[in-house]
Amino acid sequence: QVQLVESGGELVQAGGSLQLSCSASRYISSIEAMGWYRQAPGKQREMVARITDFDTNFGRLAYADSVKGRFTFSRDNAKNTVYLQMNSLKAEDTAVYYCWAYVDFIDYWGHGTQVTVSS
Repeated sequence: QVQLVESGGELVQAGGSLQLSCSASRYISSIEAMGWYRQAPGKQREMVARITDFDTNFGRLAYADSVKGRFTFSRDNAKNTVYLQMNSLKAEDTAVYYCWAYVDFIDYWGHGTQVTVSS
């Protein structure tokens, strides 16, 4: 089991940057997969960035096409925290961003953090 707490969402102008953080209640080095998803109003939740085989040295990182080159997923095992650095933000990046973890065949979600990009 794992609890996830996101932070860092706020209102930002288009072209700006934000860093989201997700703190986990257990050692993230023991988590099989982690990532970030987002859900915009009236839309389905979509994957932004995720790493599978997270608990190995061969983690596979994937980004949504819409964020490639602008967003960067990173981790700090010592702090049990993962990050999403978001640069060159666009109005269409406005959404609630959720941290996700996959442990023992179960999906875990944080409560989300709101990112609003004004154009």
